[in-house]
Amino acid sequence: MIDPSTLRPGRPFPQGATWDGEGTNFSLFSEHGERVLLCLFGDDGDEQQLAIYDRTGHQHHVYVPGIGPGTRYGYRVHGPYAPAAGHRFNPAKLLIDPYAKAIEGAVDWGAASVLPYQADGSEDADLAIDETDDATAIPKCVVVDPRFDWGEDRLLEHRWSETIIYETHVKGFTMRHPDVPEPLRGTYAGLGSEPAVRYLQQLGVTAVELLPVHHIIDESFLVDRGLSNYWGYSSIGYLAPHSAYSASGARGQQLNEFKAMVKSLHAAGIEVIMDVVYNHTAEGNHLGPMLAFKGIDNASFYRLSPEDPRFYMDFTGTGNSLNHVHPSVLGLMMDSLRYFVLDCHVDGFRFDLASTLARELYDVDRLSGFFDVIHQDPVLSQVKLIAEPWDVGPGGYQVGNFPILWKEWNGAYRDSVRDFWRGQTPAAEFARRFTGSSDLYEGDGRNPEASINFVCAHDGFTLADLVAYNDKHNEANLEDNRDGTDDNRSWNCGAEGPTDDPEITALRARQQRNLIVTLLLSQGVPMLLGGDEFGRTQGGNNNAWCQDNEISWLDWEAADGDLRAFVAEVIALRRREPVFRRRDFLLGEPGGSGLADVIWLRPDGEEMTDGDWERDDAHALAVFLNGQEIPTHDREGNPIEGASFLIVFNAHHEPITFAIPDTLTAPWETVLDTARAATGDRLGNGDGDGEPDADRLEIEARSVRVLRRR
Repeated sequence: MIDPSTLRPGRPFPQGATWDGEGTNFSLFSEHGERVLLCLFGDDGDEQQLAIYDRTGHQHHVYVPGIGPGTRYGYRVHGPYAPAAGHRFNPAKLLIDPYAKAIEGAVDWGAASVLPYQADGSEDADLAIDETDDATAIPKCVVVDPRFDWGEDRLLEHRWSETIIYETHVKGFTMRHPDVPEPLRGTYAGLGSEPAVRYLQQLGVTAVELLPVHHIIDESFLVDRGLSNYWGYSSIGYLAPHSAYSASGARGQQLNEFKAMVKSLHAAGIEVIMDVVYNHTAEGNHLGPMLAFKGIDNASFYRLSPEDPRFYMDFTGTGNSLNHVHPSVLGLMMDSLRYFVLDCHVDGFRFDLASTLARELYDVDRLSGFFDVIHQDPVLSQVKLIAEPWDVGPGGYQVGNFPILWKEWNGAYRDSVRDFWRGQTPAAEFARRFTGSSDLYEGDGRNPEASINFVCAHDGFTLADLVAYNDKHNEANLEDNRDGTDDNRSWNCGAEGPTDDPEITALRARQQRNLIVTLLLSQGVPMLLGGDEFGRTQGGNNNAWCQDNEISWLDWEAADGDLRAFVAEVIALRRREPVFRRRDFLLGEPGGSGLADVIWLRPDGEEMTDGDWERDDAHALAVFLNGQEIPTHDREGNPIEGASFLIVFNAHHEPITFAIPDTLTAPWETVLDTARAATGDRLGNGDGDGEPDADRLEIEARSVRVLRRR
């Protein structure tokens, strides 16, 4: 027990719990709260409440001598319970510190009601306060020791042009990995283990983009169904790594384990990018639970309806939206980001539903305070910043409209590439996406690196399922298959789902290789969904957000080794040849070599015309990429001399003969052919691979051939 007479005023900053070797300073923001209690918990669960009397501005602060790492704590905040005025203070409810650097465990939904109101099922239930104490149900915050031996570790700062992103889940990546020690599977230590890191290194990716690892709360309705929020887009602690991914413990050990994972990946040359969810929290709408922000200062932390502050503005589809206009809420975001860069050595961030962050009052604003603060910050302006450039609110689709420092998930790329290989999009749209989407990014001074290209991501079908299913199969989500998108269209790949037909199997495998080659050789920054490199399936589930089981976990035993080797080969080709990772847009104009930097060709060898571009049946075309016209240098400033390439795309259901024009005649080497998944074939000078003519290529139906000339 702490003697209250030993308490000292402490400091308003930094916020959260800060241990100095002799005691801990606690500081909590609450603008409208009238009185704050610091609640300390012993190992037996006993609670001691200490009143915080000192207040600087809106910071309530106290210094407690003798309190150190491993101590569990929370808060209770007194104030008006007046939902109609936007206030929901309820001191019967224990609250999580928004600045906690470690949080122990999950909500125990059966232990006590974490709802701040009397849940009687009526529409006005939230208007009557519930005074049931819920301390037994709420996770406890933990005081941490910030010390960690980083050695020589630092941010890797890979150029965007050199970056290849691998999107994956901390737990799902290693949960079934046979070479990762069983106690480490599904944890930070597992992802940082030698077998996991070696695999990523051998595949050739340069960055892992991790689904959310801020502390997560599973929704009660999922727990009732025996499910959980596997993806983790349900954050409650923005400075705390999720404790369930820790193999070493949840009393602060998770923080050191997270740091050790980053250090291990860095040693292999792999950057760490965090998917962060600052647009909403796990507390839901006016009928949701009280876990932290609602009880600390609801009117400050959330966007409330101007017409009726009892209700929440919802630009995210989750029930609430954080109030980024409020300086303390914006400060929490910035402090969270800086903490993970400076203290945890994270290399960058992907911002979920980033359009929400740019809404000053209602509309998306490119000049919002959020962008201003990021751009002016000497730390955050230097790391990798990726936007998911949409939300579910009006005007939320903002692909191509983020500011100069930002890269964007290019949804237009995903849709166009998929449609091209289904034979359903004009060649012009495909060509724009393949060459870096200049129509989206060139106008504001950005370059191809602004485009994060992807075909599949966590949200949707895996690559193997994309070409095997016309319809979603989300029955395991227990929503009668109503959830998830219905936008998949026929791939003409035969039977739905698994099949023993060798022709259908071969066609699906070829389409996967087509999409992989297109993705990895496009201008821009490629992002590969974890497991797509070896044919991972979710059984047609395109919304596996609540499936923390074999549906989502990578199945290493069933991996397609041939596909994995093929993907590694294409990645190596991209990393070896600068023509595939230009830092400026292709112009289509003649250079010093006498040839343009890019030439698009019809099957007859003639250049594409305006009329050709818009033909709905133009499903076969070729592109010449001139490696002699690349103004690029290595890190030491030495010029890089690259090869030129001819890439022939045939999305048609029949084979097509392509003619190589006289201007491009030369010995050509086939380095990739998705029809055969073979390499090293030669064309030209009578030394071919069975081709009847050195200037004519027989391209199989639905295939890509990549040829190189020196």
